[in-house]
Formats: sequence, structure tokens, C-alpha cells
Amino acid sequence: MAIEAPLSKYRRNNLIIYMVVCVAFALWFGYDGYLNSKFKEEHTQDGKADGTLIFNQWAPPFLLGAAALLGLYLFKIRNSKIVADDTSLVIGSGRHIPYDAIEKIDKTYFDSKGYFVITYKDQSGTEMDHKISGRKYDSLGPILDHLVAKIT
Repeated sequence: MAIEAPLSKYRRNNLIIYMVVCVAFALWFGYDGYLNSKFKEEHTQDGKADGTLIFNQWAPPFLLGAAALLGLYLFKIRNSKIVADDTSLVIGSGRHIPYDAIEKIDKTYFDSKGYFVITYKDQSGTEMDHKISGRKYDSLGPILDHLVAKIT
């Protein structure tokens, strides 16, 4: 039986908020930089635009680009999840950690801060730490319980 922890609503909603803020500021700066004649008159001295007007004319494309990049990133991670099946823990888009490779689970901060750390050995034998946070994935409690049951 596989237990899944999907991408958290916290992370998804924050990315959407960042995109909306970028688009809103792009519209605001674009309006002031190109359409608002009163603003353009206030920030023009001797026929030359001052720094504020130049910023308001240059910022909108960059802000729209940032919103587009955030949207692409959200599209890329939309199906990201943690799956704890019978043999291994699958994190994100394909990192497989077999249960016999996990050496310890530090769940000291799980109740207070919402994350735990898995220490495991990879294929080359190096000891690795991986932090799994509740800000990135929802429903981590059953995953942690399943890991502790498999390790002990």
C-alpha cells in the first residue's frame, strides 16, 4: 500500500500570489510609465525622464517575465509528491530512497516546525541528508509514521 503526500497548498498558493503581485505591479508601473500624462510630466525635467519614470517604463516587461517564469515553475511542480510504497520512498520527480539505505530519521522539529530529516546512504556509499518539510508537501504525518515503522 502506497502513501502519498501531494504538493502543499501553501506552496501552490504562494506562487499564485507572487504571480498576481508581479502582474499587478507591471500594470501599475506600465500605466504610470506610459499612459499617465500627469505622472510623466511630474517626472520629466528639461525634456529628460528622471529615474522614477525610467524605472516605470522598464520594469513591466521584467515583472511580466517573472510572472511567466513563476507560472512555468508552478506548472512543472504541480504533480510533485512523496510516495512511501512497500520498498522505497520516492521524493518529487524520481529520487528513490530504499528503506534499507535509510540510517536515521530526525523528527525533532516535526511537531513544532513541520519538518523531518532523513539520513541515508546513496549508491556510492556517501551519507546524505534530505529535509522533508510540511511547507513543501501536505500530509507528512502518515509518511513519517510509515517510515518509522519500516525502519524499526
